[in-house]
Amino acid sequence: MTTLFDSLQMGALTLPNRIIMAPLTRMRSAQPGNIPHALNAEYYSQRASAGLIISEATQISQQGQGYPATPGIHSDEQIEGWKLVTRAVHDAGGRIFLQAWHVGRISHSSHQPHGAAPVAPSAIAPTGKTFTADWNQVPYETPRALETSEIAGIVADYKQAAHNAKIAGFDGVEVHGANGYLLDQFLQDGTNHRTDNYGGSIENRARLLLEVVDATIEVWGADRVGVRLSPYGTFSDMHDSDPIALFSYVLDQLSDRKIAYAHLIEPRATSAGGGDAVMENAPSTSALFRDHFKGVFISAGGYNAENSKEAVASGAVDAVAFGRLFIANPDLPERLQAGAELNPYNRATFYGGGEKGYTDYPFLKEKAA
Repeated sequence: MTTLFDSLQMGALTLPNRIIMAPLTRMRSAQPGNIPHALNAEYYSQRASAGLIISEATQISQQGQGYPATPGIHSDEQIEGWKLVTRAVHDAGGRIFLQAWHVGRISHSSHQPHGAAPVAPSAIAPTGKTFTADWNQVPYETPRALETSEIAGIVADYKQAAHNAKIAGFDGVEVHGANGYLLDQFLQDGTNHRTDNYGGSIENRARLLLEVVDATIEVWGADRVGVRLSPYGTFSDMHDSDPIALFSYVLDQLSDRKIAYAHLIEPRATSAGGGDAVMENAPSTSALFRDHFKGVFISAGGYNAENSKEAVASGAVDAVAFGRLFIANPDLPERLQAGAELNPYNRATFYGGGEKGYTDYPFLKEKAA
């Protein structure tokens, strides 16, 4: 029987366990310039016992930024900053992928070059509020629909980000196609009302995601590329009229490309960091979509010590990604294997700030001392 603690061949990498550190936005890059720095390197290296670390979402361009103090991968200074992180993780024996990110309409003009409007597949504003560059919460603005002629430039930005990630020393790239950000906005018909080759049919709506994946594969090879998706996710007003058909098609296409892994967020945990609610009666992505992807299948959302072990042992998933538990437990694999008590997380310190709630959670050996 396969366990959470068995090794896993994932594309070009051999993971020592199946416990994945999920991508976690923490808003702690150095300013100005959204540059990773020594504190970030310490945080990630503390968690290097994960089978794989997936970095916090990292904007591929200034246009792709949506929150203050999130890191980028589009300037020389950012690349140098990420080198500190990857070196620290590797020195601690870990592996780390960059998560490439464009937020699309989930931005504000204060983050955009020259104060321009955020961009999206269609000019549809989400409900709710977002953060300005100076951390004020304001209602979302109505985005500008991208012209068809601009989309090749978006793909080129993703490709350059993939190239920059290689220079920065990452082990691969995860394309962020989830949680209501730009690629997800193109995928789902609730946010994509286009009538060109990037709208309408499922094949057209999936076109941008697949073009980005193909561009990333050109840089890295398929065996060092992963994709994150959130079928049934409701974060930022996301919805689709036929999610089973949509995501089945997308996963079939990704499977044909033989990428390293598909990383799916369980519908029971759709708030993307916005809350702790878990809907136990929601559909299971592994049950619905596992047959459509022949490679490594990572599941995230609402997992604990027991159900994560069951998910891997049953063969429903190949690995489990943990977010909040990894925030509070830098040595999470050791704790899970030992059946040890877990540190509780402090939601008030998730976003922004310094060491508190970031690098000061105790290790198991420290508590035993």
